[in-house]
Amino acid sequence: MKKNKNPEKFGPAIITRQEHGISRTLMSPNALRVLYRLKDNGFVASLVGGCVRDLLLGREPKDFDVVTNATPGEVKRLFRSCRLVGRRFRLAHIHFKEEIIEVATFRSQASDEPEPEAIETNGMEKRQRHPHMLKDDDGMVLRDNIYGTPEEDALRRDFTVNALAYNISDFSIIDYGGGLADLSAGIIRTIGDPAVRFQEDPVRMLRAVRFAALLGFTMEEETGKALVHAADTIIKASPPRLYDEMLKILLSGEGAKCSDLLRQSGIFAALFPAFSAWLDAESEGFPHTRFGLMLTCVDARVQQGGTVSQPLLLALLFGEYLDEKAGTFRAKGMPWQQSVDAATAEFLGEVCPYVQIPNRVGFALRDIIAQQTRLKQIPGRKPQTFIARKDFNDIIEYCRIACGDMKDVDKRLEWWRAQAAEQDSLPQSELAKEIGAPQRKKKRRRRRKPQRDLQITE
Repeated sequence: MKKNKNPEKFGPAIITRQEHGISRTLMSPNALRVLYRLKDNGFVASLVGGCVRDLLLGREPKDFDVVTNATPGEVKRLFRSCRLVGRRFRLAHIHFKEEIIEVATFRSQASDEPEPEAIETNGMEKRQRHPHMLKDDDGMVLRDNIYGTPEEDALRRDFTVNALAYNISDFSIIDYGGGLADLSAGIIRTIGDPAVRFQEDPVRMLRAVRFAALLGFTMEEETGKALVHAADTIIKASPPRLYDEMLKILLSGEGAKCSDLLRQSGIFAALFPAFSAWLDAESEGFPHTRFGLMLTCVDARVQQGGTVSQPLLLALLFGEYLDEKAGTFRAKGMPWQQSVDAATAEFLGEVCPYVQIPNRVGFALRDIIAQQTRLKQIPGRKPQTFIARKDFNDIIEYCRIACGDMKDVDKRLEWWRAQAAEQDSLPQSELAKEIGAPQRKKKRRRRRKPQRDLQITE
């Protein structure tokens, strides 16, 4: 193995196939197909990032990312199932039946490209073309499509443990930034100045927290200090992207650990200011502990291979907060359903400017909370129609997890489960009658009048 103490000065460390334990049998066959086709057509191609890190740690990668010196257009010409996506980072997605392999072109760390000249057309200034590299006034990268070398691409990545590459040409591991040493030591460290890297992309702070919790690693001292110092800047990232990143954290199986790190760093308060303040306070002398308990329940389910829908996740984590808000509205004389509607609208108004919850998820969250009273009505009006709801299982699960310690809840849920099982066993025609589904009326065929023979008169 070639070693070096300063990879940026002396070049990368190269670990030959005989010196590492990564076998191609552990890799996605589709990723290997992509790598070999790129190689056979004269391009450089490697696996990079989290998949290499996880393989070295003996973990099963969730996805396999490929980097190459082929441009997105050249990749598209090689693969019929390729789709080009992204504006900020132009990527090629190669679609297979069971997975998508993402292919990126080696990128440069910085751009020496001059600012595009402006030309005047009909009295209006217009750019000739968009710049490939674009940053805002604070240094955050808005667009990055300057292509570079494999080393430049590795050193522009976020953390050293994510800058490892597996070269398909000789099956070696290439370490451009000291990632192997940090992997062995269990350290999350940014490549380069952490303050600059978090400024370029604030979402890297969330990724640092997620990797530290998932891998059981500690954050390198300077990286940790820079993260705390830059915590307030997390809201500069786009709200839809922050929602996606928070989903990855909360559904990672280590959501409780991640939440603790986010709260300690100040990132959580920046993303959820009103909820964070409520969480730190008390209600009638009691601390708000249900948030942590619900995260632990979600983690247990994910670790056991189960799934949790987005609306159910949000209901479990924020349900107590919504119940308290709705109670305030009901104290003012508002009916139950309207109080839940108002509480949900107020909650989304607080959160969505920073973490943009999609409308469909927000509506489903509201319904899970609002329909809890329906579970108490046994049988109530048209129980078959209620059971036929798409979110019936989420409504039941929310009640079981969040209210399972309440009196008579188990009996109530058992009744509904029995009704649901009975309804599932019915034929579709019988089920339609039970829930009162409208039956199609047979259209009466209109009898056509016989055409009269034309009378020809002379």
